[in-house]
Amino acid sequence: MDVVLREAGLSRTAVRSLGTLDARAAEPGIAGAAALLGVPVRGFAAEELAAVSVPHPSARPLAATGTASVAEAAALLAAGTEPGTGAGADAGAVPGADAAPGTGEPAAPPARARAVLLVPKRKTRRATCALAASVPVRSHEDAPGARLLPRTHGYIAGEPGSPPTIPTPHTTAAMDMHTHTDAHDLRHHGDAEVRDEKLIDLAVNVRTDTPPDWLRRRIADSLTGLAAYPDGRVARAAVAERHDLPANRVLLTAGAAEAFVLLARALPARRPVVVHPQFTEPEAALRDAGHAVGRVLLREEDGFRLDPAAVPEDADLVVIGNPTNPTSVLHPAASIAALARPGRTLVVDEAFMDAVPGERESLAGRTDVPGLVVLRSLTKTWGLAGLRIGYVLAAPGTIADLERAQPLWPVSTPALVAAEACMSRAALAEAEHAAHRIGVERAHLLAGLAEFDEVRTVAGAEGPFVLVRIDGADAVRERLRSLGFAARRGDTFPGLDRNWLRLAVRDRATTNRFLQALDQALLMGG
Repeated sequence: MDVVLREAGLSRTAVRSLGTLDARAAEPGIAGAAALLGVPVRGFAAEELAAVSVPHPSARPLAATGTASVAEAAALLAAGTEPGTGAGADAGAVPGADAAPGTGEPAAPPARARAVLLVPKRKTRRATCALAASVPVRSHEDAPGARLLPRTHGYIAGEPGSPPTIPTPHTTAAMDMHTHTDAHDLRHHGDAEVRDEKLIDLAVNVRTDTPPDWLRRRIADSLTGLAAYPDGRVARAAVAERHDLPANRVLLTAGAAEAFVLLARALPARRPVVVHPQFTEPEAALRDAGHAVGRVLLREEDGFRLDPAAVPEDADLVVIGNPTNPTSVLHPAASIAALARPGRTLVVDEAFMDAVPGERESLAGRTDVPGLVVLRSLTKTWGLAGLRIGYVLAAPGTIADLERAQPLWPVSTPALVAAEACMSRAALAEAEHAAHRIGVERAHLLAGLAEFDEVRTVAGAEGPFVLVRIDGADAVRERLRSLGFAARRGDTFPGLDRNWLRLAVRDRATTNRFLQALDQALLMGG
């Protein structure tokens, strides 16, 4: 309860009652918590709880009590049936029990009020707790926070806005169910999961509702100048200023993918090493350029975290992502910098770093790390995957080598205009706000995933996506497609297998619908 109160920014004195299943109201854990808080326990019949639509349903409490979340339903009922706020709770004396506290303002509620969930259920080994409050309803608002449904209401089927329950045929990308670790499809990318399909996209890590209108207008205005050859000097200077670097340390590229090709072709490397699991394009580009590529495979039991000592001393080119796709792990900048050696090129793919608040652990702008090459992409945060724009930050000599390998005019005029626009102070502030928003929505997704015993998430996710392990995830992915959702298969990443999926962070409503579909997909598999 203290955890959810802290998350809501409230103290214990804000709690007005605890709500739970009436059969559990006298259990020592719940009664003791109520006594500690000095509030009453509200016991609700199973029929009352089952009539509440909860945003984070789970199969286990549904089977045990008839409601898809005792914690959330009890919290909403407690908050909605008394002055102030209510809480619901189920103690750990019962295996798999749910617990929920509710809070409210000390003043009496207004004539019209609704119960809203402040904090979704948070689960520990002994209890589950959620937090709800009673808030006023404005005259133009009609939707109640706790929507009562008939007892016959289905858990997934029949819920307004739920994914379709009748499977529809979808063309699925080919999958090797027993891929050998050296036979990963390095050219498979998330867009293949949704191409030509009408699916809700959790497979591609581009931020939704982008590019923003102001950026669309800037790009559209640039089309009047298409008769002239592209001139990248202004955009290059803008990127340099953004990272407090001289312009000769910046190279604009047609996305990060081009940068990987340039590195593979322009820089001499006797023993390149790629740290996996990570974005596969760097290794693919190196192999296409004729290099024999070594792999350092980070382990699940270590949380896929970097151990600099695992990288061979004689590696003269090392590639690592930060935060890493697909694990969403953010490695400490000091750990990555420790990989630097005289005569070694250290390539850090920071394509998702602007999705991390404050861009902490970034090495962009550093000039004290020998051989450092940092890659950035503008396609993820700004929704410019179709425009192809990114850049490289490195020592002037390295930039010159890469530039010689580029064709003339490699970046289009609209892409150059977009790069300049995304370096403005207003744009950087918008990106920072989006990074914080992603963190909130990611926490919501992780909280929902934690309700599934079959799902294990990689801890400490910091990117706009999470990596999950589910036994038979390849089959679950197919069922999700039939329910209208696309997830990124994990078996194409070296170090992962058919039991992994990557899920993009989306808005709360989309995540709730996905969690319902995931629950159904797991139930369909028995």
